[in-house]
Amino acid sequence: MLEQIKQTTEYIRARVSFTPEVGIILGTGLGGLVKDITEQEVIEYASIPNFPISTVEGHTGRLIFGKLGGKKVVAMQGRFHFYEGYDMKQVTFPVRVMKYLGVKNLFVSNASGGVNPNFEIGDLMIINDHINLMPNPLIGPNNKEFGVRFPDMSQAYDLKLIALAKEIGSELGFKLQEGCYVGTTGPTFETPKEYQYFRIIGGDTVGMSTVPEVIVARQMSIPVFAISIITDLGVPGKIVEVTHEDVQVIGQQAERKMTQIMEEMLRRL
Repeated sequence: MLEQIKQTTEYIRARVSFTPEVGIILGTGLGGLVKDITEQEVIEYASIPNFPISTVEGHTGRLIFGKLGGKKVVAMQGRFHFYEGYDMKQVTFPVRVMKYLGVKNLFVSNASGGVNPNFEIGDLMIINDHINLMPNPLIGPNNKEFGVRFPDMSQAYDLKLIALAKEIGSELGFKLQEGCYVGTTGPTFETPKEYQYFRIIGGDTVGMSTVPEVIVARQMSIPVFAISIITDLGVPGKIVEVTHEDVQVIGQQAERKMTQIMEEMLRRL
């Protein structure tokens, strides 16, 4: 895999004019942030050697290089999921490429279902921890160039970045939740009892992404900030039938606040 990562990195470097400082992964229905990126240089996933291709509606499938909040960034407009049939090494491949491109911080977003009874649809939740119910992306032989065999996960989400986001949210007058994200394989939405179980074990939201990318980023010593948009509720009395289209619509409605927070965070890094 190391040779593939280096091959992909060299291909990308030959086609963009600068080295990104921050990587951004955009979740379902959250690709609108790229409108704020200036001086854009775009590469389609389909043209990148060794890169998977997004197959899910709401995930466009492009790498966007440019400037956001005064920082040089690379944004993934569309991510990859285990439920698409990719293995975990493919799902997390772009994170490793970002590291080799020079990324020093990773910002991640997702749409998720709230299991905390204090949450409402459209809330933003800063992720401060996760529970992984997916195959771990580090299973298999470990290449020491990527990092240690047993990476510490006591601070998977960077405390300084969390504090900065909360400060900015307060200044902007935004209501921000904070909590634990439960990562599952999907692609089914959860049953009422599964929602109940996720709450019992300590979850505040549940989704089908993010955790594998965070694990790989932390193995490679990249600080991570992650935020969820609550697009549906898995709370007794508030559970309704939900569709992928519903998730996209709610995500798009709330993403402007998320974009403002991320952009200001970048300015202050």
